[in-house]
Amino acid sequence: MIQRPPIKVFVGYDSREDIAWQVCRHSLLRHANSPLQVAPIRQSAVRELGLYTRPVDATASTEFSLTRFLTPYLAAQGGWVIFCDCDFLFTTDIATVLDGLDPAKALYVVQHDYAPAFDIKMDGQLQTTYPRKNWSSFMLLNCDHPDVKALTPAVVNSATPAFLHRFEWIADDNAIGALDIDWNFLEGEYPKPAVTPRVIHYTNGGPWFDEWTNVDFADLWLAERALYEAAQEAAVAA
Repeated sequence: MIQRPPIKVFVGYDSREDIAWQVCRHSLLRHANSPLQVAPIRQSAVRELGLYTRPVDATASTEFSLTRFLTPYLAAQGGWVIFCDCDFLFTTDIATVLDGLDPAKALYVVQHDYAPAFDIKMDGQLQTTYPRKNWSSFMLLNCDHPDVKALTPAVVNSATPAFLHRFEWIADDNAIGALDIDWNFLEGEYPKPAVTPRVIHYTNGGPWFDEWTNVDFADLWLAERALYEAAQEAAVAA
């Protein structure tokens, strides 16, 4: 029996939101029914490796605003690789998102079309509006596609943020596949559904911030954090 190689998931890491990364990773692994490798993209680490050389941008809303586009290079493989922001909570097995993908596509995203409901998000960060906003917060990247192969560190370090986030590096818009909205459900931007989304994105701020403890699905994130902390305590005690 040929064993499927582990699915690689890269998560944007922000030092101000370490607990968000930890809980995101815990939710991914807890629901996984097949091998999964989950790794953070830390700006400090990719700088040390010489993969990220852009000047520090004090206006960026997160430390991984542009480092996310290093995902296919870091994966160092063919096939599909996944990126998500750290403020995600997974309620299902991430492997199922890979079912039925078209190998001719360069990537798949949830193709949001909305105007942000808040002017300020997270820890006082100014909200911005731009085309294809939040498309890049959850990406399935086809590392065999020529446009994805061409997304080298040199491009990530020299291209404008708009070029990267709007996927202008993909030659044909038809190469961008669409995922169902609940693979990147924007809490606070869409009405709370009756059925729990497969992936909850606390894009404006999550329960790890004191001022965002009453958001939709806060109870699910807090429950996941409790499971993570219990696992950590058990590991220390062992």
